Amino acid sequence: MTLYNADGGVAEVSGNGVRCLAAWLAKQRGDTGGDTSDIVIDTDGGRKSLSLLEHQGQRYLFRADMGQPLSLQQEELDVDGRLVQIISLSVGNPQCVVLMPSYEEAQRSFHELGSRLTSHKYFQNGTNVELVVVERPDRIRILIWERGVGSTSSSGTGACASAVAAAEFGGANRIVDVVSDGGTQQVEWAESNEIRLTGWAELLAHGQWWVSKENQ
Repeated sequence: MTLYNADGGVAEVSGNGVRCLAAWLAKQRGDTGGDTSDIVIDTDGGRKSLSLLEHQGQRYLFRADMGQPLSLQQEELDVDGRLVQIISLSVGNPQCVVLMPSYEEAQRSFHELGSRLTSHKYFQNGTNVELVVVERPDRIRILIWERGVGSTSSSGTGACASAVAAAEFGGANRIVDVVSDGGTQQVEWAESNEIRLTGWAELLAHGQWWVSKENQ
């Protein structure tokens, strides 16, 4: 799987993207969940294995093995003269998490912090940014600024990074519901250090893309 962002840049991996591709593959194979074989997708951010847990019409519930978080650390960055505590890590792609005291404060700071941190000099290749509020030990709410895209309503890898950061530094459980404008996903950060992402994908339409021989 090769993934392109809205600006044309290549992204390493998308948690939502692998789930959408897996849903299409499950549709082609006639999978319905249960004891069917896993779907394995190779990405620039590593190999991802997805298990189909449930099937409802055009909707497919998958659990994806997303690998282990790397380079997890806290840093203090200067953002236009403002010192901001961030948590940086990689979940197959670069992530920057800021723990916020309230969702209202996260909303007020979102555009400024998201747009500045995504291209901050600390991140040589840019980064995805999440502002995270721990609402309960088993529930966090996030706002997402995606590298090469901007504000976005959902991110699978962003949910994974947010859950890890919230568990390590924000008092959250290692199994949490991650709520964003695009819906809720569940993330488990196992004691083995493996991350598992569970969420739905829904098939909406299909079509054909004709490419002329002149463009090949």
